[in-house]
Amino acid sequence: MQLTAAVAFLTILQEESVSVHTYAHSFLQVILLHLEQRDTGVSNAWLETLLAVIEVLPKETLRHEILNPLVSKAQLSQTVQSRLVSCKILGKLANKFDAHTIKREILPLVKSLCQDVEYEVRSCMCRQLENIAQGIGTELTKSVVLPELIELSRDEGSSVRLAAFETLVNLLDIFDTDDRSQTILPLVKSFCEKSFKADESILISLSFHLGKLCHGLYGILTQDQHLRFLEFYKKLCTLGLQQENGHNLENQIPPQVLEQEKKYTSVRKNCAYNFPAMIVFVDPKNFHMELYSTFFCLCHDPEVPVRYTIAICFYEVSKLLNSGIYLIQKELITLLQDESLEVLDALVEHLPEILELMSAGGESSVQENKLSSLPDLIPALTAAEQRAAASLKWRTHEKLLQKYACLPQIISSDQIYYRFLQRMFTIMMTNNVLPVQKAASRTLCVFLRYNRKQEQRHEVIQKLIEQLGQGKSYWNRLRFLDTCEFIIEIFSKSFFCKYFFLPAIELTHDPVANVRMKLCYLLPKVKSTLKIPADKHLLQQLEMCVRKLLCQEKDKDVLAIVKRVSVPFATVFVSCIHIVLSVVLLL
Repeated sequence: MQLTAAVAFLTILQEESVSVHTYAHSFLQVILLHLEQRDTGVSNAWLETLLAVIEVLPKETLRHEILNPLVSKAQLSQTVQSRLVSCKILGKLANKFDAHTIKREILPLVKSLCQDVEYEVRSCMCRQLENIAQGIGTELTKSVVLPELIELSRDEGSSVRLAAFETLVNLLDIFDTDDRSQTILPLVKSFCEKSFKADESILISLSFHLGKLCHGLYGILTQDQHLRFLEFYKKLCTLGLQQENGHNLENQIPPQVLEQEKKYTSVRKNCAYNFPAMIVFVDPKNFHMELYSTFFCLCHDPEVPVRYTIAICFYEVSKLLNSGIYLIQKELITLLQDESLEVLDALVEHLPEILELMSAGGESSVQENKLSSLPDLIPALTAAEQRAAASLKWRTHEKLLQKYACLPQIISSDQIYYRFLQRMFTIMMTNNVLPVQKAASRTLCVFLRYNRKQEQRHEVIQKLIEQLGQGKSYWNRLRFLDTCEFIIEIFSKSFFCKYFFLPAIELTHDPVANVRMKLCYLLPKVKSTLKIPADKHLLQQLEMCVRKLLCQEKDKDVLAIVKRVSVPFATVFVSCIHIVLSVVLLL
Protein backbone atom coordinates (compact mmCIF):
# COMPACT_ATOMS: atom_id res chain seq x y z
CA MET A 1 0.00 0.00 0.00
CA GLN A 2 2.80 2.41 0.91
CA LEU A 3 4.58 1.84 -2.40
CA THR A 4 1.34 2.32 -4.30
CA ALA A 5 0.62 5.55 -2.44
CA ALA A 6 4.12 6.91 -3.13
CA VAL A 7 3.78 6.13 -6.83
CA ALA A 8 0.29 7.68 -6.89
CA PHE A 9 1.55 10.89 -5.27
CA LEU A 10 4.37 11.07 -7.83
CA THR A 11 1.93 10.49 -10.71
CA ILE A 12 -0.32 13.31 -9.48
CA LEU A 13 2.69 15.63 -9.51
CA GLN A 14 3.97 14.55 -12.94
CA GLU A 15 0.55 14.81 -14.57
CA GLU A 16 -0.07 18.22 -12.96
CA SER A 17 -3.47 17.05 -11.75
CA VAL A 18 -3.52 19.84 -9.13
CA SER A 19 -1.69 23.15 -8.74
CA VAL A 20 1.69 23.26 -6.98
CA HIS A 21 0.18 25.22 -4.09
CA THR A 22 -2.61 22.66 -3.61
CA TYR A 23 -0.15 19.79 -3.91
CA ALA A 24 2.15 21.25 -1.25
CA HIS A 25 -0.79 21.94 1.07
CA SER A 26 -2.40 18.52 0.63
CA PHE A 27 0.45 16.06 0.13
CA LEU A 28 3.83 17.45 1.26
CA GLN A 29 3.45 16.69 4.97
CA VAL A 30 2.25 13.16 4.19
CA ILE A 31 5.36 12.57 2.04
CA LEU A 32 7.70 13.95 4.73
CA LEU A 33 6.00 11.83 7.37
CA HIS A 34 6.70 8.58 5.51
CA LEU A 35 10.37 9.22 4.68
CA GLU A 36 11.64 7.24 7.66
CA GLN A 37 9.80 4.01 7.00
CA ARG A 38 11.80 1.02 8.20
CA ASP A 39 11.31 -0.75 4.89
CA THR A 40 14.09 0.60 2.63
CA GLY A 41 12.08 0.10 -0.56
CA VAL A 42 9.13 2.06 0.82
CA SER A 43 11.38 4.81 2.20
CA ASN A 44 13.18 5.17 -1.15
CA ALA A 45 9.86 5.40 -3.00
CA TRP A 46 8.72 8.28 -0.79
CA LEU A 47 12.15 9.92 -1.10
CA GLU A 48 11.96 9.72 -4.90
CA THR A 49 8.58 11.45 -4.73
CA LEU A 50 9.95 14.18 -2.45
CA LEU A 51 12.97 14.83 -4.69
CA ALA A 52 10.61 15.29 -7.63
CA VAL A 53 8.45 17.64 -5.55
CA ILE A 54 11.48 19.77 -4.63
CA GLU A 55 11.95 20.59 -8.32
CA VAL A 56 8.64 22.49 -8.50
CA LEU A 57 8.11 23.96 -5.02
CA PRO A 58 8.73 27.69 -4.43
CA LYS A 59 11.77 28.70 -2.35
CA GLU A 60 9.81 29.80 0.70
CA THR A 61 8.00 26.47 0.92
CA LEU A 62 11.31 24.64 0.50
CA ARG A 63 12.91 26.70 3.26
CA HIS A 64 10.13 26.35 5.85
CA GLU A 65 8.85 22.86 5.12
CA ILE A 66 12.03 21.01 4.10
CA LEU A 67 15.29 22.88 4.79
CA ASN A 68 14.57 24.07 8.34
CA PRO A 69 13.56 20.60 9.64
CA LEU A 70 16.77 19.17 8.12
CA VAL A 71 18.84 20.88 10.82
CA SER A 72 17.49 18.41 13.36
CA LYS A 73 17.09 15.46 10.96
CA ALA A 74 20.81 15.54 10.07
CA GLN A 75 22.05 15.38 13.67
CA LEU A 76 24.00 12.39 15.01
CA SER A 77 21.20 11.72 17.45
CA GLN A 78 18.93 10.78 14.53
CA THR A 79 18.89 7.36 12.86
CA VAL A 80 21.29 6.45 10.05
CA GLN A 81 18.30 6.24 7.70
CA SER A 82 17.30 9.80 8.62
CA ARG A 83 20.82 11.10 7.98
CA LEU A 84 21.05 9.28 4.63
CA VAL A 85 17.76 10.86 3.55
CA SER A 86 19.08 14.26 4.66
CA CYS A 87 22.16 13.85 2.43
CA LYS A 88 20.06 13.26 -0.68
CA ILE A 89 17.68 16.10 0.11
CA LEU A 90 20.60 18.52 0.61
CA GLY A 91 22.01 17.52 -2.77
CA LYS A 92 18.68 18.35 -4.39
CA LEU A 93 18.22 21.64 -2.50
CA ALA A 94 21.65 22.93 -3.55
CA ASN A 95 20.37 24.02 -6.96
CA LYS A 96 17.27 25.71 -5.57
CA PHE A 97 18.87 28.49 -3.49
CA ASP A 98 21.41 31.25 -4.10
CA ALA A 99 25.07 30.79 -3.13
CA HIS A 100 24.72 32.96 -0.01
CA THR A 101 21.86 30.86 1.39
CA ILE A 102 23.70 27.65 0.56
CA LYS A 103 26.84 28.89 2.33
CA ARG A 104 24.95 29.99 5.44
CA GLU A 105 22.33 27.25 5.83
CA ILE A 106 23.30 24.21 3.77
CA LEU A 107 27.11 23.95 3.87
CA PRO A 108 27.31 23.56 7.69
CA LEU A 109 25.01 20.55 7.41
CA VAL A 110 27.03 19.20 4.50
CA LYS A 111 30.29 19.43 6.46
CA SER A 112 28.71 17.73 9.44
CA LEU A 113 27.45 14.83 7.34
CA CYS A 114 30.81 14.48 5.54
CA GLN A 115 32.33 13.85 8.99
CA ASP A 116 29.59 11.51 10.19
CA VAL A 117 30.65 8.50 12.27
CA GLU A 118 28.95 6.08 9.85
CA TYR A 119 30.74 5.39 6.56
CA GLU A 120 27.41 4.96 4.69
CA VAL A 121 26.48 8.54 5.56
CA ARG A 122 29.91 9.93 4.62
CA SER A 123 29.76 8.08 1.30
CA CYS A 124 26.21 9.26 0.58
CA MET A 125 27.03 12.90 1.36
CA CYS A 126 30.21 12.68 -0.71
CA ARG A 127 28.18 11.66 -3.76
CA GLN A 128 26.02 14.76 -3.33
CA LEU A 129 29.02 17.13 -3.35
CA GLU A 130 28.87 17.35 -7.15
CA ASN A 131 25.37 18.85 -6.91
CA ILE A 132 26.50 21.12 -4.07
CA ALA A 133 29.43 22.37 -6.17
CA GLN A 134 27.17 23.21 -9.10
CA GLY A 135 25.00 25.28 -6.77
CA ILE A 136 27.72 27.32 -5.02
CA GLY A 137 30.07 28.14 -7.91
CA THR A 138 33.81 27.76 -8.47
CA GLU A 139 35.25 29.80 -5.60
CA LEU A 140 33.23 28.17 -2.82
CA THR A 141 33.83 24.77 -4.40
CA LYS A 142 37.59 25.31 -4.17
CA SER A 143 37.49 26.64 -0.62
CA VAL A 144 34.82 24.35 0.89
CA VAL A 145 34.08 21.29 -1.26
CA LEU A 146 37.64 20.45 -2.37
CA PRO A 147 39.04 20.19 1.19
CA GLU A 148 36.18 17.86 2.11
CA LEU A 149 36.88 15.70 -0.94
CA ILE A 150 40.57 15.53 -0.10
CA GLU A 151 39.77 14.36 3.41
CA LEU A 152 37.19 11.86 2.19
CA SER A 153 39.64 10.46 -0.38
CA ARG A 154 41.80 9.33 2.57
CA ASP A 155 38.87 7.83 4.48
CA GLU A 156 39.23 4.41 6.06
CA GLY A 157 36.09 3.21 4.26
CA SER A 158 36.71 1.99 0.69
CA SER A 159 33.21 3.03 -0.43
CA VAL A 160 33.89 6.57 0.84
CA ARG A 161 37.23 6.76 -0.99
CA LEU A 162 35.54 5.49 -4.15
CA ALA A 163 32.78 8.11 -3.85
CA ALA A 164 35.41 10.83 -3.37
CA PHE A 165 37.36 9.66 -6.43
CA GLU A 166 34.28 9.57 -8.68
CA THR A 167 33.16 13.01 -7.47
CA LEU A 168 36.63 14.47 -8.11
CA VAL A 169 36.61 13.10 -11.65
CA ASN A 170 33.16 14.58 -12.31
CA LEU A 171 34.27 17.98 -10.98
CA LEU A 172 37.59 18.18 -12.87
CA ASP A 173 36.29 20.85 -15.25
CA ILE A 174 35.50 23.18 -12.34
CA PHE A 175 39.06 23.25 -11.01
CA ASP A 176 41.85 25.30 -12.59
CA THR A 177 45.20 23.97 -13.77
CA ASP A 178 46.95 24.56 -10.44
CA ASP A 179 44.30 22.68 -8.46
CA ARG A 180 44.38 19.80 -10.92
CA SER A 181 48.17 19.50 -11.03
CA GLN A 182 49.00 20.19 -7.37
CA THR A 183 46.03 18.73 -5.51
CA ILE A 184 43.96 16.36 -7.63
CA LEU A 185 46.68 14.63 -9.67
CA PRO A 186 48.59 13.33 -6.61
CA LEU A 187 45.32 11.99 -5.16
CA VAL A 188 44.42 10.26 -8.41
CA LYS A 189 47.89 8.75 -8.79
CA SER A 190 47.74 7.39 -5.26
CA PHE A 191 44.27 5.98 -5.87
CA CYS A 192 45.38 4.23 -9.07
CA GLU A 193 48.49 2.78 -7.45
CA LYS A 194 46.51 1.33 -4.56
CA SER A 195 43.60 0.10 -6.66
CA PHE A 196 45.18 -3.25 -7.60
CA LYS A 197 45.58 -4.07 -3.92
CA ALA A 198 41.99 -3.11 -3.15
CA ASP A 199 38.64 -4.70 -3.91
CA GLU A 200 37.84 -5.34 -7.60
CA SER A 201 34.78 -3.07 -7.35
CA ILE A 202 37.17 -0.12 -7.11
CA LEU A 203 38.86 -1.27 -10.32
CA ILE A 204 35.46 -1.42 -12.01
CA SER A 205 34.74 2.21 -11.14
CA LEU A 206 38.26 3.33 -11.98
CA SER A 207 38.18 1.65 -15.39
CA PHE A 208 34.81 3.27 -16.14
CA HIS A 209 36.02 6.79 -15.27
CA LEU A 210 39.52 6.46 -16.74
CA GLY A 211 38.69 8.04 -20.10
CA LYS A 212 37.07 11.07 -18.46
CA LEU A 213 39.97 11.29 -16.01
CA CYS A 214 42.63 11.26 -18.74
CA HIS A 215 40.68 13.89 -20.67
CA GLY A 216 40.45 16.12 -17.59
CA LEU A 217 44.16 15.80 -16.80
CA TYR A 218 45.29 16.16 -20.41
CA GLY A 219 47.72 19.05 -20.75
CA ILE A 220 49.05 19.00 -17.18
CA LEU A 221 50.74 15.59 -17.30
CA THR A 222 54.46 15.22 -17.83
CA GLN A 223 55.60 12.76 -20.46
CA ASP A 224 56.39 10.21 -17.75
CA GLN A 225 52.98 10.68 -16.09
CA HIS A 226 51.27 10.41 -19.46
CA LEU A 227 53.05 7.10 -20.09
CA ARG A 228 52.12 5.78 -16.64
CA PHE A 229 48.42 6.43 -17.18
CA LEU A 230 48.62 4.75 -20.58
CA GLU A 231 50.38 1.69 -19.16
CA PHE A 232 47.83 1.54 -16.36
CA TYR A 233 45.02 1.50 -18.94
CA LYS A 234 46.74 -1.25 -20.95
CA LYS A 235 47.12 -3.32 -17.80
CA LEU A 236 43.40 -3.00 -17.07
CA CYS A 237 42.57 -4.07 -20.65
CA THR A 238 44.09 -7.52 -20.04
CA LEU A 239 43.14 -7.88 -16.40
CA GLY A 240 42.24 -11.48 -15.58
CA LEU A 241 43.19 -12.93 -18.96
CA GLN A 242 46.43 -14.39 -17.64
CA GLN A 243 44.49 -16.50 -15.12
CA GLU A 244 42.06 -18.17 -17.54
CA ASN A 245 44.35 -21.06 -18.50
CA GLY A 246 43.41 -24.33 -16.87
CA HIS A 247 39.67 -23.69 -16.48
CA ASN A 248 37.78 -26.22 -18.58
CA LEU A 249 34.36 -26.66 -17.00
CA GLU A 250 32.46 -24.02 -15.06
CA ASN A 251 31.50 -26.45 -12.30
CA GLN A 252 35.19 -27.02 -11.57
CA ILE A 253 35.82 -23.33 -10.89
CA PRO A 254 35.32 -22.17 -7.29
CA PRO A 255 32.44 -19.66 -6.94
CA GLN A 256 34.74 -16.93 -5.62
CA VAL A 257 36.96 -17.30 -8.69
CA LEU A 258 33.93 -17.05 -10.99
CA GLU A 259 32.82 -13.89 -9.20
CA GLN A 260 36.30 -12.41 -9.53
CA GLU A 261 36.39 -13.22 -13.25
CA LYS A 262 33.03 -11.47 -13.72
CA LYS A 263 34.50 -8.35 -12.11
CA TYR A 264 37.58 -8.56 -14.34
CA THR A 265 35.27 -8.84 -17.36
CA SER A 266 33.48 -5.67 -16.22
CA VAL A 267 36.84 -3.89 -15.99
CA ARG A 268 37.82 -4.90 -19.53
CA LYS A 269 34.35 -3.95 -20.79
CA ASN A 270 34.80 -0.48 -19.29
CA CYS A 271 38.22 -0.24 -20.93
CA ALA A 272 36.59 -1.01 -24.29
CA TYR A 273 34.02 1.73 -23.60
CA ASN A 274 36.84 4.21 -22.96
CA PHE A 275 38.95 3.21 -25.96
CA PRO A 276 37.98 6.21 -28.17
CA ALA A 277 38.92 8.56 -25.31
CA MET A 278 42.31 6.86 -25.01
CA ILE A 279 42.95 7.36 -28.73
CA VAL A 280 42.49 11.09 -28.16
CA PHE A 281 44.77 10.80 -25.11
CA VAL A 282 47.66 9.32 -27.12
CA ASP A 283 46.84 11.23 -30.36
CA PRO A 284 45.47 9.22 -33.32
CA LYS A 285 48.80 9.46 -35.18
CA ASN A 286 50.37 7.36 -32.39
CA PHE A 287 47.63 4.72 -32.46
CA HIS A 288 49.65 2.00 -34.19
CA MET A 289 52.59 2.23 -31.80
CA GLU A 290 50.68 2.85 -28.57
CA LEU A 291 47.24 1.25 -28.77
CA TYR A 292 46.87 -1.13 -31.72
CA SER A 293 47.92 -4.22 -29.74
CA THR A 294 45.41 -3.27 -27.02
CA PHE A 295 42.66 -2.83 -29.62
CA PHE A 296 43.53 -6.25 -31.04
CA CYS A 297 43.19 -7.80 -27.57
CA LEU A 298 39.81 -6.16 -26.94
CA CYS A 299 38.46 -7.36 -30.31
CA HIS A 300 39.62 -10.91 -29.50
CA ASP A 301 38.62 -10.86 -25.83
CA PRO A 302 37.14 -14.21 -24.71
CA GLU A 303 34.10 -12.52 -23.14
CA VAL A 304 31.14 -11.33 -25.26
CA PRO A 305 30.40 -8.12 -23.25
CA VAL A 306 33.92 -6.84 -23.98
CA ARG A 307 33.72 -7.57 -27.71
CA TYR A 308 30.18 -6.17 -27.81
CA THR A 309 31.36 -2.89 -26.28
CA ILE A 310 34.34 -2.51 -28.62
CA ALA A 311 31.99 -3.25 -31.55
CA ILE A 312 29.77 -0.37 -30.40
CA CYS A 313 32.84 1.88 -30.27
CA PHE A 314 34.21 0.75 -33.65
CA TYR A 315 32.64 3.64 -35.58
CA GLU A 316 34.02 6.23 -33.14
CA VAL A 317 37.45 4.63 -33.42
CA SER A 318 37.17 4.71 -37.22
CA LYS A 319 36.33 8.42 -37.23
CA LEU A 320 39.21 9.25 -34.92
CA LEU A 321 41.75 7.32 -37.00
CA ASN A 322 40.55 8.98 -40.21
CA SER A 323 43.13 8.15 -42.90
CA GLY A 324 44.69 5.61 -40.55
CA ILE A 325 41.55 3.49 -40.58
CA TYR A 326 43.28 0.87 -42.73
CA LEU A 327 45.08 -0.19 -39.53
CA ILE A 328 41.88 -1.74 -38.14
CA GLN A 329 40.52 -3.43 -41.28
CA LYS A 330 41.40 -6.89 -39.98
CA GLU A 331 39.58 -6.20 -36.72
CA LEU A 332 36.46 -5.27 -38.70
CA ILE A 333 36.58 -8.71 -40.33
CA THR A 334 37.16 -10.33 -36.93
CA LEU A 335 34.07 -8.71 -35.44
CA LEU A 336 31.96 -9.47 -38.53
CA GLN A 337 32.92 -13.12 -38.07
CA ASP A 338 32.25 -13.09 -34.32
CA GLU A 339 30.31 -16.10 -33.10
CA SER A 340 28.06 -13.86 -30.99
CA LEU A 341 25.16 -12.21 -32.81
CA GLU A 342 25.11 -9.51 -30.10
CA VAL A 343 28.55 -8.41 -31.26
CA LEU A 344 27.45 -8.48 -34.89
CA ASP A 345 24.31 -6.48 -34.07
CA ALA A 346 26.39 -3.80 -32.33
CA LEU A 347 28.85 -3.54 -35.21
CA VAL A 348 26.17 -3.44 -37.91
CA GLU A 349 24.53 -0.35 -36.39
CA HIS A 350 27.10 1.90 -38.10
CA LEU A 351 28.41 -0.54 -40.72
CA PRO A 352 27.61 1.73 -43.73
CA GLU A 353 29.53 4.63 -42.17
CA ILE A 354 32.47 2.40 -41.26
CA LEU A 355 32.70 0.92 -44.76
CA GLU A 356 32.41 4.37 -46.31
CA LEU A 357 35.32 5.60 -44.18
CA MET A 358 37.37 2.56 -45.15
CA SER A 359 36.64 2.98 -48.85
CA ALA A 360 37.60 6.66 -48.67
CA GLY A 361 40.69 6.26 -46.48
CA GLY A 362 43.60 3.92 -46.25
CA GLU A 363 47.19 3.95 -47.43
CA SER A 364 46.28 4.39 -51.08
CA SER A 365 44.14 7.08 -52.63
CA VAL A 366 43.35 4.94 -55.67
CA GLN A 367 39.62 4.26 -55.53
CA GLU A 368 38.70 2.38 -58.69
CA ASN A 369 38.68 -0.94 -56.86
CA LYS A 370 37.05 0.55 -53.78
CA LEU A 371 37.87 -1.92 -50.97
CA SER A 372 40.16 -4.12 -53.04
CA SER A 373 42.69 -3.99 -50.19
CA LEU A 374 40.21 -5.90 -48.03
CA PRO A 375 39.59 -9.20 -49.88
CA ASP A 376 38.02 -10.89 -46.85
CA LEU A 377 35.19 -8.34 -46.59
CA ILE A 378 32.70 -10.01 -48.94
CA PRO A 379 33.10 -13.53 -47.45
CA ALA A 380 32.75 -12.02 -43.97
CA LEU A 381 29.59 -10.13 -44.94
CA THR A 382 27.95 -13.15 -46.56
CA ALA A 383 28.89 -15.41 -43.64
CA ALA A 384 27.48 -12.85 -41.17
CA GLU A 385 24.16 -12.80 -43.01
CA GLN A 386 23.97 -16.59 -43.07
CA ARG A 387 24.65 -16.78 -39.31
CA ALA A 388 21.94 -14.21 -38.66
CA ALA A 389 19.53 -16.09 -40.93
CA ALA A 390 20.18 -19.37 -39.13
CA SER A 391 19.46 -17.83 -35.73
CA LEU A 392 16.17 -16.92 -34.08
CA LYS A 393 17.22 -13.26 -33.82
CA TRP A 394 15.33 -11.98 -36.84
CA ARG A 395 15.75 -8.32 -35.85
CA THR A 396 19.51 -8.65 -36.24
CA HIS A 397 18.96 -10.30 -39.61
CA GLU A 398 16.58 -7.52 -40.67
CA LYS A 399 19.03 -4.81 -39.59
CA LEU A 400 21.90 -6.49 -41.42
CA LEU A 401 19.91 -6.68 -44.66
CA GLN A 402 18.91 -3.03 -44.32
CA LYS A 403 22.54 -1.98 -43.85
CA TYR A 404 23.63 -3.99 -46.90
CA ALA A 405 21.90 -1.33 -48.99
CA CYS A 406 25.15 0.66 -48.66
CA LEU A 407 27.15 -1.91 -50.63
CA PRO A 408 26.74 -0.26 -54.09
CA GLN A 409 28.85 2.60 -52.71
CA ILE A 410 31.50 0.19 -51.45
CA ILE A 411 31.96 -2.73 -53.86
CA SER A 412 31.40 -3.30 -57.59
CA SER A 413 28.02 -4.12 -59.14
CA ASP A 414 29.35 -7.47 -60.37
CA GLN A 415 30.35 -8.43 -56.83
CA ILE A 416 26.89 -7.45 -55.61
CA TYR A 417 25.18 -9.31 -58.44
CA TYR A 418 27.01 -12.59 -57.93
CA ARG A 419 27.42 -12.56 -54.12
CA PHE A 420 24.45 -10.68 -52.69
CA LEU A 421 21.62 -10.05 -55.14
CA GLN A 422 20.70 -13.69 -55.65
CA ARG A 423 20.72 -14.16 -51.89
CA MET A 424 18.15 -11.36 -51.52
CA PHE A 425 15.88 -13.27 -53.92
CA THR A 426 16.24 -16.43 -51.89
CA ILE A 427 15.34 -14.62 -48.66
CA MET A 428 12.29 -13.03 -50.26
CA MET A 429 11.12 -16.42 -51.54
CA THR A 430 11.87 -18.63 -48.53
CA ASN A 431 12.16 -16.65 -45.29
CA ASN A 432 9.14 -16.80 -43.01
CA VAL A 433 9.62 -13.45 -41.22
CA LEU A 434 7.84 -10.56 -42.92
CA PRO A 435 10.17 -7.70 -41.77
CA VAL A 436 13.16 -9.74 -42.97
CA GLN A 437 11.52 -10.33 -46.36
CA LYS A 438 10.73 -6.63 -46.71
CA ALA A 439 14.29 -5.67 -45.77
CA ALA A 440 15.65 -8.06 -48.41
CA SER A 441 13.17 -6.66 -50.95
CA ARG A 442 14.16 -3.05 -50.37
CA THR A 443 17.88 -3.83 -50.44
CA LEU A 444 17.42 -5.77 -53.69
CA CYS A 445 15.74 -2.70 -55.19
CA VAL A 446 18.71 -0.56 -54.15
CA PHE A 447 21.09 -3.09 -55.75
CA LEU A 448 19.01 -2.95 -58.94
CA ARG A 449 18.98 0.85 -58.87
CA TYR A 450 22.77 1.06 -58.99
CA ASN A 451 23.34 -1.81 -61.43
CA ARG A 452 24.17 -0.31 -64.85
CA LYS A 453 24.48 -3.57 -66.79
CA GLN A 454 21.29 -3.89 -68.85
CA GLU A 455 21.50 -7.65 -69.17
CA GLN A 456 21.72 -8.14 -65.41
CA ARG A 457 19.01 -5.55 -64.82
CA HIS A 458 16.65 -7.21 -67.26
CA GLU A 459 17.23 -10.62 -65.66
CA VAL A 460 16.41 -9.28 -62.19
CA ILE A 461 13.26 -7.52 -63.42
CA GLN A 462 12.06 -10.69 -65.13
CA LYS A 463 12.66 -12.77 -62.02
CA LEU A 464 10.72 -10.28 -59.90
CA ILE A 465 7.76 -10.42 -62.25
CA GLU A 466 7.78 -14.16 -63.00
CA GLN A 467 8.78 -15.64 -59.64
CA LEU A 468 7.04 -13.12 -57.39
CA GLY A 469 4.35 -11.27 -59.33
CA GLN A 470 3.23 -14.40 -61.18
CA GLY A 471 4.33 -16.88 -58.53
CA LYS A 472 2.17 -19.78 -57.41
CA SER A 473 2.31 -18.75 -53.76
CA TYR A 474 0.06 -15.85 -52.80
CA TRP A 475 2.74 -14.96 -50.23
CA ASN A 476 5.19 -14.31 -53.08
CA ARG A 477 2.63 -12.16 -54.87
CA LEU A 478 2.21 -10.09 -51.72
CA ARG A 479 5.98 -9.60 -51.60
CA PHE A 480 5.88 -8.50 -55.23
CA LEU A 481 3.55 -5.68 -54.22
CA ASP A 482 5.94 -4.74 -51.39
CA THR A 483 8.70 -4.63 -54.00
CA CYS A 484 6.57 -2.43 -56.26
CA GLU A 485 6.16 0.02 -53.39
CA PHE A 486 9.94 0.16 -52.90
CA ILE A 487 10.49 0.61 -56.65
CA ILE A 488 8.10 3.58 -56.66
CA GLU A 489 10.11 5.03 -53.76
CA ILE A 490 13.60 4.41 -55.17
CA PHE A 491 13.27 4.56 -58.97
CA SER A 492 11.85 7.11 -61.38
CA LYS A 493 8.15 7.10 -62.25
CA SER A 494 8.89 6.19 -65.85
CA PHE A 495 10.92 3.13 -64.75
CA PHE A 496 8.00 1.80 -62.73
CA CYS A 497 5.53 2.45 -65.52
CA LYS A 498 7.77 0.76 -68.08
CA TYR A 499 8.39 -2.47 -66.19
CA PHE A 500 6.03 -2.89 -63.24
CA PHE A 501 2.81 -0.95 -63.83
CA LEU A 502 0.99 -3.61 -65.83
CA PRO A 503 2.22 -6.64 -63.79
CA ALA A 504 1.07 -4.82 -60.65
CA ILE A 505 -2.47 -3.95 -61.77
CA GLU A 506 -2.81 -7.43 -63.25
CA LEU A 507 -3.16 -8.60 -59.64
CA THR A 508 -6.66 -7.11 -59.54
CA HIS A 509 -7.61 -10.52 -61.01
CA ASP A 510 -5.78 -12.44 -58.24
CA PRO A 511 -7.86 -15.26 -56.73
CA VAL A 512 -6.71 -14.41 -53.17
CA ALA A 513 -8.54 -11.55 -51.47
CA ASN A 514 -5.50 -10.50 -49.40
CA VAL A 515 -3.50 -9.87 -52.58
CA ARG A 516 -6.30 -7.79 -54.11
CA MET A 517 -6.66 -5.89 -50.85
CA LYS A 518 -2.95 -5.05 -50.72
CA LEU A 519 -3.05 -3.89 -54.33
CA CYS A 520 -6.01 -1.61 -53.53
CA TYR A 521 -4.01 0.04 -50.76
CA LEU A 522 -1.18 0.55 -53.27
CA LEU A 523 -3.36 2.02 -56.06
CA PRO A 524 -2.93 5.71 -55.06
CA LYS A 525 0.87 5.31 -55.27
CA VAL A 526 0.55 3.44 -58.57
CA LYS A 527 -1.62 6.26 -59.92
CA SER A 528 0.97 8.86 -58.82
CA THR A 529 3.56 7.39 -61.24
CA LEU A 530 1.49 8.31 -64.32
CA LYS A 531 2.32 11.32 -66.46
CA ILE A 532 -0.63 12.61 -68.47
CA PRO A 533 -1.15 12.70 -71.40
CA ALA A 534 1.91 10.52 -72.15
CA ASP A 535 0.61 7.65 -70.01
CA LYS A 536 -3.08 7.94 -70.92
CA HIS A 537 -3.16 4.34 -72.15
CA LEU A 538 -1.96 3.14 -68.74
CA LEU A 539 -4.49 5.40 -67.07
CA GLN A 540 -7.27 3.78 -69.08
CA GLN A 541 -6.15 0.32 -68.01
CA LEU A 542 -6.00 1.44 -64.39
CA GLU A 543 -9.51 2.86 -64.68
CA MET A 544 -10.78 -0.43 -66.13
CA CYS A 545 -9.24 -2.37 -63.24
CA VAL A 546 -10.81 -0.09 -60.63
CA ARG A 547 -14.22 -0.27 -62.32
CA LYS A 548 -14.00 -4.02 -62.52
CA LEU A 549 -13.26 -4.23 -58.81
CA LEU A 550 -16.15 -1.90 -58.02
CA CYS A 551 -18.55 -3.98 -60.09
CA GLN A 552 -17.36 -7.55 -59.52
CA GLU A 553 -15.55 -7.67 -56.17
CA LYS A 554 -17.28 -10.10 -53.81
CA ASP A 555 -15.09 -9.71 -50.74
CA LYS A 556 -16.65 -6.98 -48.60
CA ASP A 557 -13.32 -5.84 -47.07
CA VAL A 558 -11.67 -5.48 -50.47
CA LEU A 559 -14.73 -3.68 -51.83
CA ALA A 560 -14.72 -1.22 -48.92
CA ILE A 561 -11.07 -0.35 -49.61
CA VAL A 562 -11.70 0.00 -53.36
CA LYS A 563 -14.54 2.41 -52.71
CA ARG A 564 -12.38 4.45 -50.36
CA VAL A 565 -9.39 4.74 -52.70
CA SER A 566 -11.47 5.18 -55.86
CA VAL A 567 -13.05 8.50 -54.77
CA PRO A 568 -10.04 10.61 -55.81
CA PHE A 569 -9.69 8.43 -58.90
CA ALA A 570 -13.02 9.63 -60.31
CA THR A 571 -11.85 13.23 -60.21
CA VAL A 572 -8.52 12.29 -61.76
CA PHE A 573 -10.15 10.33 -64.57
CA VAL A 574 -12.49 13.22 -65.45
CA SER A 575 -9.61 15.70 -65.37
CA CYS A 576 -7.49 13.46 -67.55
CA ILE A 577 -10.30 13.16 -70.13
CA HIS A 578 -10.45 16.96 -70.34
CA ILE A 579 -6.67 17.12 -70.81
CA VAL A 580 -6.71 14.50 -73.56
CA LEU A 581 -9.60 16.25 -75.34
CA SER A 582 -7.75 19.57 -75.13
CA VAL A 583 -4.66 18.03 -76.72
CA VAL A 584 -6.76 16.49 -79.49
CA LEU A 585 -8.47 19.82 -80.22
CA LEU A 586 -5.11 21.58 -80.39
CA LEU A 587 -3.95 19.07 -82.96
